[in-house]
Amino acid sequence: MNKRAVAILIAGFFTVFSGFSIRYAYGLLLPHMISSLAITKAEAGIIFLCYFLAYTIFSPLLGLLVDRFDARRLLTLFVALLGTGAYLLSMSATIIQASLFFALAGIGHAACWTPMVTVVQRWVSEKHRGTALAIIDLGSASGIALGSIVLPFVVEAYSWRAGWVSLGVLAFFVAGLDYFIVRSYPESDIKARKTMAVPFVRTPVRDVYRVLFQDKRLWIIGFSYLLIGFSILIPFAFLVTFANQELEMPYKSATGLIAVSAVAGVFGKLALSRLSDRVGRIKVMMLCGMFAAVGGLGLAFSQGYFGLAFFSAVFGIGYGATWPVYAASARDFFPSAHAGSVIGLWTLFLGVGSGLSPVVTGWMIDATGRFVWAFALSAVSAVMSLSLLLPLVREASKAKPS
Repeated sequence: MNKRAVAILIAGFFTVFSGFSIRYAYGLLLPHMISSLAITKAEAGIIFLCYFLAYTIFSPLLGLLVDRFDARRLLTLFVALLGTGAYLLSMSATIIQASLFFALAGIGHAACWTPMVTVVQRWVSEKHRGTALAIIDLGSASGIALGSIVLPFVVEAYSWRAGWVSLGVLAFFVAGLDYFIVRSYPESDIKARKTMAVPFVRTPVRDVYRVLFQDKRLWIIGFSYLLIGFSILIPFAFLVTFANQELEMPYKSATGLIAVSAVAGVFGKLALSRLSDRVGRIKVMMLCGMFAAVGGLGLAFSQGYFGLAFFSAVFGIGYGATWPVYAASARDFFPSAHAGSVIGLWTLFLGVGSGLSPVVTGWMIDATGRFVWAFALSAVSAVMSLSLLLPLVREASKAKPS
């Protein structure tokens, strides 16, 4: 692997780090935001929904654009928007302002996954694709873990608003890093295109989507992604609030549960992503769903800190490998030239599931006064996700990257 490829992996790590730090900081800062903004848990879910609506709408667009335009400019611009949204969120005084500012952050975060993983896949060999994506996705677990440790101190010393300011500044730094490091294609690919006997012609968008939409695998994996996204967001949105408010655990101890999930997620990313390079993506995607289901069910009925920490770790193992393994499967089933478009479309499914999750579960918690049913729903959704993939197990063994 050449120096530029290594540099792009580093840029990818920090891009994912900033994006997921901001996304999941919401759950960490939510207990203080609820009291400060005087909102219900359902209204808190609406703010998160606005983020995911923006993220969902722009993800397929950016997946399409990164297949056609300069990835460096796209990443620089949108990561800067991510930072702007986080910074402005620190100034919000109403649910409307918070929703608009977090939606802006969602637009920016759309560039932190689909375009970034598409670029990384261009710079690594096929046999190391799952491992490479796991490396950059370590940024998500690292961001969540570090945030769960640092943000409680920032909140206690200053306020939840200072937490958003610091995250915004982080994203501005990463935008500059992307500008100086990221390149869309290896030099060899660029030269190959210039020396082709027949000039490279971009397939019209409508033709790309027509072919993709006719492939049942796009829909099966997409709906599986939707359900696992719905499942995963529930603990990240409400676990801290559950432990802090219902179980009356200290705030720092409650945020520590997210750190446990994130650290376990590192193991899941490295071990399961590498396993997916050997046994196939579909089998490991189903394994991720199984870990998420067991973890969610355990969280639903655990009352003590040890039990919550144990099932947070189980959940974290499943969550950790989910994103890189689903992303890597795009080039197992679809042409490499359309990988960005496929990942973008799947992220559309993910955004729908993730957007509905905090609203539905927030309403459920407000209506019942309990968190148990929300975590039980997380387990059910994970089981449904892995069940959808069963028809693809045999087919996956025949799939060949193109």
